[in-house]
Amino acid sequence: MTVLVDSSVWIDYFRTGRGDNRLDGLIDENIVAINDLILCELVPYLKLRNQSRIIELLNTIERTSLTIDWNQLIDWQYRCLKQGLNGIGIPDLIIAQNTIQHRCLLYSLDRHFEMIKDIVNIKLY
Repeated sequence: MTVLVDSSVWIDYFRTGRGDNRLDGLIDENIVAINDLILCELVPYLKLRNQSRIIELLNTIERTSLTIDWNQLIDWQYRCLKQGLNGIGIPDLIIAQNTIQHRCLLYSLDRHFEMIKDIVNIKLY
């Protein structure tokens, strides 16, 4: 099964300079995916750091296409607010939606996904 790797995992991976065994394993198994939203969160910072090789490598990873169902996002945001989860951003909900649309697991270090997993019915890696 494909695993959509969130920007939080990539940022930690690049920042620490040491390998993440879980991420390394996913890369070795060739089951890593990324999407344009995640790339938008990563690439500008990498450009500032002159990390063109890393940008090239990220662009070779399988990309899940983004098809945004705004009505579903409105419903999810309403359900989050009703549960008292006021800090869940639309980008997180788009990533969750993308994970479901492509039947992926989501690998993230962002605790928001753990908080919303039952509301939006995502499977975490």
